[in-house]
Amino acid sequence: MKGLPGRQTRGLPKGARLECIDNTGAKVIEIIAVPKYHGSHRRYPSAGIGDIVVASVKKGTPEMRKQVVYAVIVRQKRPFRRPDGTMVQFENNAAVITTETGEVKGSDIKGPVAKEAAERWPRIAAVASIIV
Repeated sequence: MKGLPGRQTRGLPKGARLECIDNTGAKVIEIIAVPKYHGSHRRYPSAGIGDIVVASVKKGTPEMRKQVVYAVIVRQKRPFRRPDGTMVQFENNAAVITTETGEVKGSDIKGPVAKEAAERWPRIAAVASIIV
């Protein structure tokens, strides 16, 4: 199929906890804001694969805990449709800690990364071992 890429299904609202799959020292992060999200009144801001979010580190090394970081979502449990019609669903929600501009903080990414996130963020694609 050509032309319109499908609008990404946003499966992670504000407050969702994600597994951190890089080697920065964070284990679990919680979404606290979604920059450039324009929703409607009283609707929770939500994010999907490839979106950058502001998150708080909930579990990890003592230096990382309670820090506010930027992260890019690379996996989500909520099924989403690709332009070729296939439905994709991962077994967990996961993110990679980055800078505000998308530079990866860690040097290694564990597990698969969605193709949508890798296409949008070339630094994640360079570090990822598996792109699905």
